[in-house]
Amino acid sequence: MTTTEPEVETGVTINVDGVDVVANKGELLIDAAERHGVYIPRFCYHPRMKPVGMCRMCLVEVDTGRGPGLQPSCMLTVSDGMTVVTESEVTKKAQDGVLEFLLINHPLDCPVCDKGGECPLQDQTMAFGPGESRFVEEKRHFQKPIPISDIVYLDRERCILCDRCTRFAKEVAGDPLIHFQARGNETQVNTFPEEPFSSYFSGNTVQICPVGALTAKPYRFKARPWDLTETPSTATTDSVGSRITVQSSRNEVLRYLGVDSDAVNWGWLSDKERFSFEALNSDARITGPLLRGDDLGNPTDDGDQLVAASWPLALRKAAEALDGVAPERIAVFGGARMSNESQYAWAKLAKSVLGTDNVDAQMGDGLSAELVLGLPRATIADACAPGGTVLVIGVDPKETHGSLFLRLRHAAEHDKATIVEVSPTATGLTQYAAHSVRTGPAQLAETVAALLAGTGDDAASAALAGDITVVYGPGTLSADRSVIEKAIASIAEAKPNATFLPCLHRGNIMGALDMGLAPGLLPGRNPLGSTPAGWDSAPTGHGMDTEAMLRRAAAGGIDVAILLGCDPLTDFPDAKLAEQAFNKVEHLIAVDCLLNFTSTGADIVFPAAASATEVDGTFTNIEGRISSVSRKVTPPGTARPDWMIAAELAAQLGTDLGFIDLDELWAELNAASALHADVSIAGIVDAGTDAVLLAGSSVSAPSASGISVAEDDGGAGLSLVVTRKMYDEGTMLTFCPSLNALAAGATAAMNPADIDSANITIGGDVTLGNDVGSITLPVVANDGVAPGCVEVEFNQPNASVAQLLDVGRIVTTVRVENAS
Repeated sequence: MTTTEPEVETGVTINVDGVDVVANKGELLIDAAERHGVYIPRFCYHPRMKPVGMCRMCLVEVDTGRGPGLQPSCMLTVSDGMTVVTESEVTKKAQDGVLEFLLINHPLDCPVCDKGGECPLQDQTMAFGPGESRFVEEKRHFQKPIPISDIVYLDRERCILCDRCTRFAKEVAGDPLIHFQARGNETQVNTFPEEPFSSYFSGNTVQICPVGALTAKPYRFKARPWDLTETPSTATTDSVGSRITVQSSRNEVLRYLGVDSDAVNWGWLSDKERFSFEALNSDARITGPLLRGDDLGNPTDDGDQLVAASWPLALRKAAEALDGVAPERIAVFGGARMSNESQYAWAKLAKSVLGTDNVDAQMGDGLSAELVLGLPRATIADACAPGGTVLVIGVDPKETHGSLFLRLRHAAEHDKATIVEVSPTATGLTQYAAHSVRTGPAQLAETVAALLAGTGDDAASAALAGDITVVYGPGTLSADRSVIEKAIASIAEAKPNATFLPCLHRGNIMGALDMGLAPGLLPGRNPLGSTPAGWDSAPTGHGMDTEAMLRRAAAGGIDVAILLGCDPLTDFPDAKLAEQAFNKVEHLIAVDCLLNFTSTGADIVFPAAASATEVDGTFTNIEGRISSVSRKVTPPGTARPDWMIAAELAAQLGTDLGFIDLDELWAELNAASALHADVSIAGIVDAGTDAVLLAGSSVSAPSASGISVAEDDGGAGLSLVVTRKMYDEGTMLTFCPSLNALAAGATAAMNPADIDSANITIGGDVTLGNDVGSITLPVVANDGVAPGCVEVEFNQPNASVAQLLDVGRIVTTVRVENAS
């Protein structure tokens, strides 16, 4: 439920335990009392879901003018003159009775229960309960526990039937896979056979469960609550920037919990965000510098494996590789994994010390930085405003920005927001969209223009007639970005009052753009043409993006490539181009937490601390909202923050970056970037869960007429639509034991009409091929795929669709035939 409070002038006066207080008109009594310091016990009530009055624990004595009576405060809205007594003998007796009934069958296994020590049932039994039980009969028993998904375990004996998990699954996530079953004394929560609780958001039910009925596999029996210490931080898995608290014990992160930020994630997390910390605990973490070496572990320039080395030697080798190299022959890839502070340090090292503008944090699946930064920015609250209109184009938030999806879904389902979706395939938002317009990738800009002009789908055009918020992303990986960029730019020109919320892939990608990790940009969203304060120099010529750098490398034009927490061989859409490029690079330097396919072939590897849990700093989300990330545990071995590695490498090159700690770095950033002039880490921390929202840009978005889209040169066949899924074979997921088996595998999804016309056998395998390559995978019929298209998921374990892609084409097409 939406928690935005009504205006104060609509308040009503109620009396709570003898004190007159002002409550908001339409406010629930349980909320009004809590806002004024009176806590009413509850189990089933949750402020982000509809009240159901299931547990009756919140019964209080209420008099609305017809005499006092017990009423559930979670179901009762305040009225003027209402009198409430929360500590009367009648109220206490009712609460005592509710707890006594709940404990009839509830096992007294608190010492071995994961919820023990942080359990509302424990706490309320102590505060409001009878003190002893009158029941001596045998308690109910069930199998303990049962896995209802790959991550969540259910102990039915402990369940108090509060309906929180089932309501979350249905109301919030839209995945009604967990239900009440049976009746009476046999009522229980469970899943149906062959339908596991396979929701992207299942971990939220564990967090909101008021007892130990639902537990998470990664945390089971790992620690007791009193063993844990915690610190607030930000989830860095995707660019939403969900607020979390990081809990650890014995210098090991054991749990992420969602924090209720009204501006961002409402306390919800995707399972990918919630359990990604497992990768950071992996034994595969890089704990010290690595150099090429021989079989005996000795560093040698021509070694065929990575061996341990000292920091001084690794830094000296990196400096030697970079010394004297012309700026245009240096390429810097990645950076979205890092904190804002590390991004600034590496941007300064690359652009001021090395002199290269060949820097790109978007790995060929992003959009023009000038377009993204130059458009008027919306907030998540703007996009999810009650009664608003949202145009979603080029992104499936359910797969890539889970917390944002939950907010958008809520807006459509509960707050009468209108979602208009334009895409070549059905997305997670399709069932909640008022209008879904299917179009092939090559026709995207044309379709959007027709909708805005009123010559396309009449109903969708009518919905877009007023003010809109545009939630957009890079679209299919198999189409040139100019296609989506032209569509976005045309919306900005046709709708001057429109605001835009960019959903770019990768964690701190918005921070990377703000700090200058993009060709043509300097820190503070400033274009090239000046030298920031604290810098000795800055590039004057516009550098290359990822695609251009890889093409230059493949032609032998890059001597040194630097990887900042990225894996181009896996993540860049054109696998063959990436392979050709890195085969030609003379020196490859990697800075990362874990080895990946690309960094395994590096000459020098520096171990980096993880930004979400092992460094202090900040993160910038899709809105431009800066929140804090906090060091909770010590980095493994001699791993160091990325900004410190940049500073030490600069020192090896004979230059001082100008800062030795974060305070000095921020002092320089305040001077170098007008965008950050009044921002400090302390101020961000003091701002609390909603953090600090940046505004303004010195970059102008390109016009639609300035974006040229070449004619479709993909050849005959179906247009290939390559989409990302929540789970794939990315580096972080590979090292998460709880998530690494959840990638479902790629399929070829086709419109039934195309299947019939091509005589494809449903249920069998098909071969997709073109002059680039071919792959074989199962075919499925999906009427959510636009006619003339075939959808394939990216980076899945059973097939690499990147083998079919040539990023030089506007749209990739493929031939589809039954596999022999």
